[in-house]
Amino acid sequence: MSKKICIAIDGPAAAGKSTVAKIVAKELHYIYIDTGAMYRAVTYAALDQKIPLHDEKALGDMLANTQIRFEPGEVQQVFIGEENVTEIIRSLEVTANVSEVAAHPVVREELQKRQQVFATEGGIVMDGRDIGTAVLPNAELKIFLLASVDERAERRYKENVAKGFPSDLEQLKKEIEERDHLDYTREHSPLQKAEDAIELDTTSMTIAEVATSIHKLAEAKINQ
Repeated sequence: MSKKICIAIDGPAAAGKSTVAKIVAKELHYIYIDTGAMYRAVTYAALDQKIPLHDEKALGDMLANTQIRFEPGEVQQVFIGEENVTEIIRSLEVTANVSEVAAHPVVREELQKRQQVFATEGGIVMDGRDIGTAVLPNAELKIFLLASVDERAERRYKENVAKGFPSDLEQLKKEIEERDHLDYTREHSPLQKAEDAIELDTTSMTIAEVATSIHKLAEAKINQ
């Protein structure tokens, strides 16, 4: 039986992390952990409960009493307690506010603990902003995905249109630039490439090409 490794995939918003991570996990028969969905779930819960997003203590108190879980499916299902929030956490309102919520240390520390529990037995693919640096610093394979702002905005635009969300390409470019700034400059666990991460610029690559590249790197690690 081959060993099971942990694969950490980091990168800025709309770099293709989740899409690629799902493909790689399926091909390796690994569990996929969408950490971005966890931050989105917290953001949705805060908005739903009218909690001020700048109030770190209130967010921490809410999170302490909030269960976030995943269930498998054609599309991985995300739940807060018994409420299926898979679709609503991808709304434009949640997207516009998730970086502010994710910047709070109390939120990041709690979710990082939960993410580390998911990874204890290996055989997982986890994507996010700080997986290789803060959540899984000992992951056997770390990938850092990059793509131009224009390319990432185009991808997000097509995703939104496909899901029926109203979307403006120029506004998306502006929002992605703002999220990049927040993610790279936040004080707690900023977005950064781990020293031992392999960088992949996906601007001129298809999703299939990126997934194939990561799969090959994973196989090499598994067979070492």
